[in-house]
Amino acid sequence: MQSENVYIGDDKFQRFLDHYNCPAPLGVVKLRFAGAVCSPNPNLRPTDVIASLFAENLQPRLTTKNEAELFFKFFMGLWDEIFEQVRHNEVRLPPYLPETSREYWRELCRRRSEQLEGFWGGRSDLKISAGLAELIDSLSDLAALYLTLAGRLEKETNIENLIAAVKNTDKTVNRAISFIIENTVLPRMTE
Repeated sequence: MQSENVYIGDDKFQRFLDHYNCPAPLGVVKLRFAGAVCSPNPNLRPTDVIASLFAENLQPRLTTKNEAELFFKFFMGLWDEIFEQVRHNEVRLPPYLPETSREYWRELCRRRSEQLEGFWGGRSDLKISAGLAELIDSLSDLAALYLTLAGRLEKETNIENLIAAVKNTDKTVNRAISFIIENTVLPRMTE
């Protein structure tokens, strides 16, 4: 069955987030949705993830029924888009630009760390295999590694090796997410 929710595209969705003063950039929202879709937590709902994107006292005030319907329709369009990416094992970190400035790579590392934060839906009491738990923990370790690399990018004079480390870390993250989807999510979707 085709969903009624259609994703409005990255540019429009980022403007939508900006309109509602969402502190999480689009890349973070996408990976949080992907993590929620991947999570074995049956009680994790899209509305929980949406609420987690805003500080508790800064959640948007939706003044009309129409505004509320559009708000959730836009988010559900993205949710459905991410669900399809998960279903086809196509979830990846956003690509980096062929940029060489120190500031670009430092900011990219900060964003990557933020994108991985909360990937699994914020629960640590789920019943999962020890191997999968280790892999999920490694995503947290990689988020910390991005912050370490960001700090080193502030101080190092030769940043070429650090840029290579960021690129290799991206590959590791993408492989880990793909492995999680292939070995835990897709089998659940076919049950």
